[in-house]
Amino acid sequence: MPNTEDRIATNLRTLLILEAVGTRAEAMTPTEINQSLGLPKQTIHRLCATLVDEGFLVYEPNGRRLRTARRARLFGAGLLHSSREHILRRQVLVELAQKTGETINYVVPDDDGMSYLDRVETGWAFRVQLPIGTHVPFHCTASGKVFLASLDSRKRKAFCHGLTLDRKTSNTITDAEALLEELATVSKAGYAIDNGEFLDGMVAIAVPVTDDQGRFLAAIACHGPSIRLSTDTLRGFLDDFTIAVEKMQRVLI
Repeated sequence: MPNTEDRIATNLRTLLILEAVGTRAEAMTPTEINQSLGLPKQTIHRLCATLVDEGFLVYEPNGRRLRTARRARLFGAGLLHSSREHILRRQVLVELAQKTGETINYVVPDDDGMSYLDRVETGWAFRVQLPIGTHVPFHCTASGKVFLASLDSRKRKAFCHGLTLDRKTSNTITDAEALLEELATVSKAGYAIDNGEFLDGMVAIAVPVTDDQGRFLAAIACHGPSIRLSTDTLRGFLDDFTIAVEKMQRVLI
């Protein structure tokens, strides 16, 4: 009788490992990854080591558990961007931009901060330019704060204490405990505000997009110059954002 290793095609094994890690909320050990694959111990460790060397997986600081790394996330984001779901997602952003009259962004977490994956520009001549591909910090942006607030309390605390809380403006939160208090408020409210914390003269709002298990996928965000927009104006968009998130979830899930 053929063993499990014989039944799984060689070129499929690494994909199954990436699928196992990518669909779990928690980082996994090679043994945990292998529970559904049943490969020999030396094989699963060799394949995981290859994926780490190639930048698809990375070990957490304890050196035992694996999570997806930048290359795997870019691969997944690229697949989403090039698929028909990208067209539908784009239509949701366009509709929200038309309702608000402001720039709308689709932002995902990356190793270097939050990454602007898509955007629909406002028609206003006076606007804040943050093009697709821009990376912005976690701690002082609306999209970064909704991502941090989506983490469970233990991970949230560890993340905040591990971040370099650079001061970008006089409004930037640079104390980890103060940031944790802000994130608790964001978690309860379901949205985050950037009140000139990243760039002087810019305000922003962001709401999370989650999957059917409540896991963070992305943020939908709106930003603009404070000379034209206020935080109260941005909060006035929340009903429209809620509708957009519901539509986005139907597209992505």
